[in-house]
Amino acid sequence: MARAARSRTPHPDAPQSLPHRLLHTGSDGVRALPAAVRHGHRSRRTPPTATLPDGTPRRPLPAALGLIAITVAGAWLGLLLIGSIRVPVGPMDTSMALRPSLAGGTRIEVAPLGDLELRSHHAPVRLDVAVDRLDPVRSQALVDHPERFAGLQAEVTHDVTHGALGLALHSGIAVVSGATALGLAVYRRPRRALAAGGLALTLLAASAGTAYATWNPESVLEPKFSGLLTSAPSVVGNARSIVSEFHVYQEELARLVTNVTKLYDAASTLPVYQPDPTTIRVLHVSDIHLNPGAWRIIASLVKQYRINVIVDTGDTMDHGSAAENHFLDPASTLGAPYVWVRGNHDSRGTQKYLTGRRHVTVLDHGNVARVAGVRIAGVGDPQFTPDRSVVAAGDPAERTAGGRLADALRTQRLAGTPVDIALAHNPTAVTEADGLAPLALAGHVHHRENTLLPRGTRLMVEGSAGGGGLRAVQNKKPEPVQASVLYLDRGTKRLQAWDEITLGGLGLSRAEVSRHLPHGNQPGATPAPSGSPPSADPSSGRPSGPPPGASPRPARSPSDHPR
Repeated sequence: MARAARSRTPHPDAPQSLPHRLLHTGSDGVRALPAAVRHGHRSRRTPPTATLPDGTPRRPLPAALGLIAITVAGAWLGLLLIGSIRVPVGPMDTSMALRPSLAGGTRIEVAPLGDLELRSHHAPVRLDVAVDRLDPVRSQALVDHPERFAGLQAEVTHDVTHGALGLALHSGIAVVSGATALGLAVYRRPRRALAAGGLALTLLAASAGTAYATWNPESVLEPKFSGLLTSAPSVVGNARSIVSEFHVYQEELARLVTNVTKLYDAASTLPVYQPDPTTIRVLHVSDIHLNPGAWRIIASLVKQYRINVIVDTGDTMDHGSAAENHFLDPASTLGAPYVWVRGNHDSRGTQKYLTGRRHVTVLDHGNVARVAGVRIAGVGDPQFTPDRSVVAAGDPAERTAGGRLADALRTQRLAGTPVDIALAHNPTAVTEADGLAPLALAGHVHHRENTLLPRGTRLMVEGSAGGGGLRAVQNKKPEPVQASVLYLDRGTKRLQAWDEITLGGLGLSRAEVSRHLPHGNQPGATPAPSGSPPSADPSSGRPSGPPPGASPRPARSPSDHPR
C-alpha cells in the first residue's frame, strides 16, 4: 500500500507533462474541498476563543462575575470607610450614611435610647441616620424666638433634602473610589479598575432608582422601636395624633427644647467626666419584684452603655415560690455577667435555682468572686418576709449577717486581696462593711440613697428596677423604674462617676439620666485629711456623711419599709 501511494506521487525531479499537471492540480482541489467545508462548519458552530497576553484563554462569564464581586466589595468598603457625612437638621446634629442591605428601609439611632426603623423603601441600600447631639446655640435661638417654630417644619424638610443630596454625591464618590481602588489592587490594570468604578456608580444609581420607585411616605405611621424607645408610642403618640394635635406638640417641643437648653447651660459649668474604653461599667439594679419589663430595660442598658457586669442586690422575686423560678431565666441572656445576692423576698429555693446557671454568680456568707476584673463579696438577706408564719427578726439579724460579711472582708484584706465592692440587700447589713471596701451596694427601700459612711465607704442604695413590681397597682402613685451605671477605674477599681437612670413607672412616660461625680473627682477638689469628717457631697445635693460628733444615720429597717 505504501508502494502504491509512493507510485502515485511523482518524484519532484521527474518531468511532468502539461495534462498531467492539470489533472494533478484538479484532484488536489477536489480532495481539499470537504476539509474546507468542514472547517467552515466548525467555525460557525464554535466561536473563536480570546486569549490573554500570556496565552491563557479568557472565559467571559467567570471574568464578568469576578468583576461584579470586586465592584460590590469595593463599593461596600468605600461606603463603610468614607460614606458618612454630618448634616445639621434643625437644632440637631446628625450623621447620615448609606449601608448595603437586603431589606432596605431607614434606621434612626438615638443613643443611648435605642433605634427607630422605618420601611421607607425596598432597595439593596439602607439609610442610617444617627442623632449625635442637640446643638445648644440653635436650640437657644429657638427658645429666644418662639415664632421660629412656625417655620421649623420647613427648615427641617430643607435640611433633610439638602443632606440627602449631599449624601448621594458623597456616596457616589465613596463607591467609585472604593471599587476603583480594589479593582486596581486585584487586576493591576487601570482599565479594569476604571470599569469596576463605573459599574459601582451604575449599581448605586440603580439602587437609588429602585428606592425612589418604592418610596413609602406612609412608613412613618408604622415605625418599629427598639431599646428604651419601645415606650416612644406612649410618650409621643402616633403620627396621626401628632398631625391632628400639632399645636399641643408644638408647645411640648418648645418646653423640651427649653429644658434641654437649660441643661446644656448648666452642664457647661459642671465638671465633665468622659469614660475611656478601659473604664469598667457596672450596672446596679435591685428590687425587680417579678416585673418582666425589667429584663428588657436591663438588656437595653447593657447594650447602650457597654456594661461589663450587672449587680442585682436582691428582691428579684415577690414570694420566692418555686412557681416563680422560671422568671429568672433571662438573667443568663442579658449580655453581661450577672452577680446576685438574696433579698428578703427571695427564698433559698430561689437562690438554689440561680446557682450554677450560665453567666450568673450567686454570692452569700461573704463569699468573694472576681467578675470582669472586679472583686465582689456579698451576703444574702437572713430574713424571708413573704413567709408570714415567721416573725421578722429585724435589724439585729441584718447586723449579724453584715458582721459575717465584714469578717470575710477583713480576711481578704489580710490576705492581700482586698474586695472592691460589698453587696447586701438591706442597707443595715452592708453598713457593717464600712471601712473594709471602698464601695457598698444595697437596695430594699425602693428609692435611691447615696451616703459616705464615717470610715470612708460610699454606700449606694438603688431604687426599684421593676418599679415596685406588680404591687405598684396598689399604690396611689406609681414607683419609678431606677437603675445606675457605675464607672470604675480599671487600675484602682475606685468609683469615678455614676449615671442615675430614672424611667416613669406604671402608666407614666418620662425618662431622666443624670451624671454625678464623687467629691474627690471634682476639679480643684483636695482629699480630706485622714480622720477628718466627710464633707457634703455636691453630686448628691445632700450631706454625704454625719456631722462631727453625730452618729451615722441608721438605715431603715424592714419594719419602716414593708417591702
